[in-house]
Amino acid sequence: MSALPHAHDHNHAHHAPKNFGWAFAVGIGLNILFVVVEAVYGILANSVALLADAGHNLSDVLGLLLAWGAAGLMRRAPTRRYTYGLGSSSILAALANAVLLLIAVGAIALEAVQRLANPHPVAGLTVIAVAGIGIIVNGVTAWMFASGRESDLNIRGAYLHMAADAAVSAGVVGAGFVILMTGWLWVDPLVSLIIAGIIVWGSWGLLRESINMALHAVPVGIDPVRVRAHLEAVPGVSAVHDLHIWPLSTTETALTCHLVMKEGSPGDTFLVEIAHQLKERFGIAHATIQVETGEAACALEPDHIV
Repeated sequence: MSALPHAHDHNHAHHAPKNFGWAFAVGIGLNILFVVVEAVYGILANSVALLADAGHNLSDVLGLLLAWGAAGLMRRAPTRRYTYGLGSSSILAALANAVLLLIAVGAIALEAVQRLANPHPVAGLTVIAVAGIGIIVNGVTAWMFASGRESDLNIRGAYLHMAADAAVSAGVVGAGFVILMTGWLWVDPLVSLIIAGIIVWGSWGLLRESINMALHAVPVGIDPVRVRAHLEAVPGVSAVHDLHIWPLSTTETALTCHLVMKEGSPGDTFLVEIAHQLKERFGIAHATIQVETGEAACALEPDHIV
């Protein structure tokens, strides 16, 4: 219906996600091989920086496995018990990934602090060579996810994570060169602490956002005040209540609300148009709207009642 307010924001609607199964398989395979190589040479070279990076890459493998599994579950059809399907498994995967990263960083930081107090000889050339391989492995993995980083939040997360890992490996290479040039053994555990800091910085936001999504908070990037204002501006709507916006998954958002229209619902076309505008303007693809005339008090009208 042309009488409805039109959207002018950028299109945030979600489209059918591209299948990145091959990228997950290749990326996981490459990273598992690299974790083994890095751990072995980290022990042989007596480098806590390499061991720290190996632990980080192992957590990345687990994260990719969780993301891959969740991506598969998201494609499963709804059932009588799981009426929304299993899309929220992607939220659980993100939460588990964040917890695993924080556990790993604790072990890395503890070992690095112990090495700072009691430095050990480090094979600088080995550190440089192995971490250099890491730059290639993580860079290739990031490249495989690059094409989907604009359309799929999960894929974008994988891309950014692997790109950051390539940068971390570059830092380890730098530590190896410094050790070769100066003999400063404390550089190795110092780089480990920097790596730990990078992991905390990246995983803390992931932990916070995944907890918020698990608690059905309004997804980041959607302003509920603007959504309410948009609905209140619809011709014929005198009030909006029982408005709820929550994530169905890490890529899909749902909305329910009651619209008070004294003349009653104009019909299905009206509701379809509102749902279309919510999708185009705010990226809310699953909208359920109830129209009321206001003749009887709604038990869910106060905002504090759910």
